[in-house]
Amino acid sequence: MKIEEIVEKLTIKANINLREDVKKILKEALRKEKNKRVKRILEVIMENARIALKKNIAICQDTGLPLVFLEVGKDINLNSSLIEKINKGVISGYKKAGFRKSTIDKHGKLSYTPKIFHIDFVNAKGLKITIFPKGFGSEAKSALKVFPPTVKKEEIDEFIIKTVKNADIDACPPYFIGIGIGGDSSFALILAKKALCEDLSKPNKDKELDKWEKNLMRKLNKLGIGIMEKKGSTVLAVRIKRFPTHIAGIPVGVNISCHALRSATVKINF
Repeated sequence: MKIEEIVEKLTIKANINLREDVKKILKEALRKEKNKRVKRILEVIMENARIALKKNIAICQDTGLPLVFLEVGKDINLNSSLIEKINKGVISGYKKAGFRKSTIDKHGKLSYTPKIFHIDFVNAKGLKITIFPKGFGSEAKSALKVFPPTVKKEEIDEFIIKTVKNADIDACPPYFIGIGIGGDSSFALILAKKALCEDLSKPNKDKELDKWEKNLMRKLNKLGIGIMEKKGSTVLAVRIKRFPTHIAGIPVGVNISCHALRSATVKINF
């Protein structure tokens, strides 16, 4: 199968098949929920995902800005031709599935993809591709702050909590929160998106960050935002990724995802 065809299928999958970790988290939230109205909303969210998969239609009418994350192995010749093939696969997937054109190109015309790639080179073989359609209701609530190096963890928490509080119900809760700490200001926000691409049903491999995530989630769920203005959980998962940074500052990026957290990944060995 050609790489364009692989990416086409992956793009469609990302938009119609809610990730297994997200389904698992939603099921657990439904099991724990006491409020009958909130339980019903969670049931509708899960039913929507089942219908989308059964009928091969988008989980959400906002099929997002399709971002591409690549992990390039040492045996892969990454060049403009390969990038273009992947991009064509994304475009083909959106067209074939009849997804909405949500991108405005530089000429002011609607199109399918802005050709945004984030590339990492890894000490392994093969090519790992992740398609991450990012809805802009939640993307609009992203936030960045560069703290002084003396910042306390509690101050970072306050910034994250304020960001979610400002989002209120506008980004379609319940939320998944990705947090990037380190790098420069732009990289911190990329880290926050990478965090959302991980399996959020599993604990963070970094025990210190896992403890921080759990504590932060408790604080966020005390905001009382709930789901569709009903009482209940505001945040279903928090994931933090950390990276080295300059001694003079600590960039912190926050990326919020709605309940329709979508991405799909494939590993290709040439």
